[in-house]
Amino acid sequence: MHIGTASPDGAGVPRPLIRRNDFGCLTPPALGGWTPRRTVSVVIPAYLCEDTLPLTLASLAGQSYPGHLMEVVVVDDSEDGSLRLPDLVPENTRIVRPRPGGWGIANAFHSGVTAAEGEIVHRIDSDLVLVREHVEAQMRWHHLADYLVLLGHLRFNEWDPERLSAAEVHAAVAAGNVAELFDGEGTPQWTEAVWDGTGDLRRAGLDVFRLHVGATASLPRELYLRVGGMDTALPRGSDTEIGYRLAQAGAAFVADRESHCRHLGSSTVMRRQEEVQRYTKPFMAERVPHRQYRSPKGPGRRYLVPRVEAVVTVDGHTLEDVRATVNALLASWMTDLSVTLVGSWSRLTDERRSPLDDPLLDLRLIRETFRGESRVRCLEEAAETAFPSPFRFRCPAGWAPEPETLGWLVKFADERTLGLVSLVLDEHREVVTARLERTAVLSRAWLLAEPGEDLDEIVHRISDVVWEDGRRWGILPAGTPGATAGIGPAIQTEQWRRRAERWERRARRWKQKALGRRTGQLDGVPVRRLRRAVGKGLRLVGAARITGAAAARVTGAAGTAGTAAARRQRFGR
Repeated sequence: MHIGTASPDGAGVPRPLIRRNDFGCLTPPALGGWTPRRTVSVVIPAYLCEDTLPLTLASLAGQSYPGHLMEVVVVDDSEDGSLRLPDLVPENTRIVRPRPGGWGIANAFHSGVTAAEGEIVHRIDSDLVLVREHVEAQMRWHHLADYLVLLGHLRFNEWDPERLSAAEVHAAVAAGNVAELFDGEGTPQWTEAVWDGTGDLRRAGLDVFRLHVGATASLPRELYLRVGGMDTALPRGSDTEIGYRLAQAGAAFVADRESHCRHLGSSTVMRRQEEVQRYTKPFMAERVPHRQYRSPKGPGRRYLVPRVEAVVTVDGHTLEDVRATVNALLASWMTDLSVTLVGSWSRLTDERRSPLDDPLLDLRLIRETFRGESRVRCLEEAAETAFPSPFRFRCPAGWAPEPETLGWLVKFADERTLGLVSLVLDEHREVVTARLERTAVLSRAWLLAEPGEDLDEIVHRISDVVWEDGRRWGILPAGTPGATAGIGPAIQTEQWRRRAERWERRARRWKQKALGRRTGQLDGVPVRRLRRAVGKGLRLVGAARITGAAAARVTGAAGTAGTAAARRQRFGR
């Protein structure tokens, strides 16, 4: 069974410039007031769903999206392949079996995508009842840009299988009365609170990928395949994991409340949340470099997907320069990294040569020096980005970052949501730079770049870019006294400056709370925290206005104000 081909795959779909995740530059057409042209494959992983699948298919049969542009692929993940289609289904519906040897939602969905024919793939769980415009609401966005991931709106409802038939569902969907099938508005998914606080994800942060939690989501098939598809080795959490990779590939995530549906019953996560989290965390920690899964205070660990890929170009450099740089990187306090050495490795052959007069001697010695180091690999050319790692650090040979440099640079980039941090190392005879690149931003820049267009200019337009003094961050010439020996004065000052700024912001908030109270209390802020703030290099603000018992309780903290002032003067505050 084939669906129509109203347009070639992706032909004529624009690529507007979306800054961060703010898709406000896109204006979707009103439902029912536009002409669709792109094809969509609705893929449904099906396992132990005899009661719910007929209702899901019945709601799909009543969709407003044109039938000739939509197909439904049901993936029968049962052990015996016994699933049969009910009578009430969309016109282009078929059953396929998953790939041999695999099982689970991730494998079933991936099998369905490989069998699908649509430009867009739309995952639907087998226990949903969709409103009439559910598919249309998401598809209208896919006509505006070709790197969007659409998320549908979900509510959980109790239901009685004996009182809800496929015919009733189809009639309610066609009439626009899905709400009348259920008692109440249902229980919101946890993601809805994030939608509420971020303007439906327009103001979402770097971890927006965590909102990709399955049930109902759609994206271009080409984008899905480009990031490698579902990780079929993950029995749980595969939707969040691929959401992470989609973010690193430059995707923007859009939440659409008009793409509404009802979930029949509660989810496994709602019923067994702690067990689910305990099960998925080890799998996710290996694949997703995020604080939710990897503890920064734990022992130094190496993971399947490192947080930072460091790249050093070796051609034209001596063994000593390359070794100093790589050793400094490997000695970083951030052990969650890999090192890529880019060089003309294919030129190294086993032909007879004079060992000491070999014109490729340094290149050969560099390869041998790091042959046994599992974190170092040798490539002829680096990929466009560090995908799937979230950061790439480019460092010229002969320069040695201090042990804490990488960790502080990554933290600096995350706090300010920077797409690129360029670091000037030397500008006397020629400008020498290092740079920290955010993979998600660079990937989107590659998508948007026209031939010959400056990539850094696009990065500047879709994210923030800063220039910094590399030496101030502890990147020094190899052999410089103090290089790689510990915290240098410059980076130590930088650490204290940022720490003081953080405590000053907290002190201002505490002051506002204290001045707003009339009872002499500190509005729930423990005074011991205020004393600690003063001791961290902050002056006690507004102490004279804190009256009653509160003033008596903070008297001891005021004694440290002189020390705080001296510390601020020392660090230039």
